[in-house]
Amino acid sequence: MLDGHRRLRAQQVVGVLAAPTATLEILPKIDGLEEGATRRNLVHMLARVLDLKISDGALSELGWQRHDLLEVLIRLFCEKLFEAVHCGLPRRYIGQAEDLPALRGRLNATRQFTVLAAAPHRLACLYDDLSPDIPLNQVMKAVVNRLAGVARSPETQRRLAELGLAFADVSTIPARSLAWHAIVMDRTNASWATLLSLARLLLGDQFQTTSLGQGRGFALLFQMNTLFEEYVGRSLRRALYGTGLEVRLQGPRDHALEDEAGTRRFATRPDIVILRAGHPVLVVDTKWKRLTGAIDDPRRGISQADVYQMMAYAQIYGCRRLLLLYPHHLEVGGAEGVLSGHRVRGTEGVQLSVACIGLSALDGMEARLRGLVESQIQDVT
Repeated sequence: MLDGHRRLRAQQVVGVLAAPTATLEILPKIDGLEEGATRRNLVHMLARVLDLKISDGALSELGWQRHDLLEVLIRLFCEKLFEAVHCGLPRRYIGQAEDLPALRGRLNATRQFTVLAAAPHRLACLYDDLSPDIPLNQVMKAVVNRLAGVARSPETQRRLAELGLAFADVSTIPARSLAWHAIVMDRTNASWATLLSLARLLLGDQFQTTSLGQGRGFALLFQMNTLFEEYVGRSLRRALYGTGLEVRLQGPRDHALEDEAGTRRFATRPDIVILRAGHPVLVVDTKWKRLTGAIDDPRRGISQADVYQMMAYAQIYGCRRLLLLYPHHLEVGGAEGVLSGHRVRGTEGVQLSVACIGLSALDGMEARLRGLVESQIQDVT
């Protein structure tokens, strides 16, 4: 966020801020990881949240140590786009109207006997032409053009220039005018799905071009609290698939109050809800916050407002198991998992647990989350 007019203060965001002469990279603090490994794990998390299908082989050659996050994402986009272009650009039949010396397709009789009445050597033709100038390719060209202006590495700039040539026959459309709604994904272009997700990221709200006077800059920023929540939620969906448990993200939506007329007020929308047979058995609220050790603070720095919020969820959703989930770090002490359990006074069996999950090693994340959930609901019927 802007702190006065002379400096920036980052609050729970990660990403890149760049000016013509300087680049500021903001990475999450993950204990036990150096800069390159942190960058790699962050991209893994983004890939899970954005449904990007990225193989470990592709990730291993992106230069984690040499390049910042934006350059890594640009290189990733280039590698994926080169693979796709090598197999040929997607094409669609597009209706064309053209005056030709020989008939092609069918005759546009109205134009022929009005506009071309005095030019019988020209025929008004209507025909379908298999063309690469379609919305999907226009989006890809827009991304290539935009990245060409911000990439710093000479190698990346060279690859973007080569990709620009591959889209020479595709119209240049301003990013704000791209026809996203007209893109149809089917079996013929399914391999472009990951590229389309990357394009939305690199042309979306997180990636902004800014200016002040004659200076030009750009920013690619993500709310780490939201990223952590989405990553945990989507990992839980994978972990609990086929177990009879349903994972809902940002829901089910309900309300805390109801007025005298029966109108519900103050909407509630938990981060993650685990349901069995349609009934909530566990409400999970993720927090991107560093807990303190129990010796320094018996409450470990947990916000009182967060506890009240979880108690409201228990009442509104009729759920007896609540879980506050934080990232693990060394100051917490001990291994990841449940740190403490609490009985909510004045209730029948409602329990609130505080747990943490490590992000230094993402391998096996699904199994670890599944074990955590099962430990919380094993006695819930």
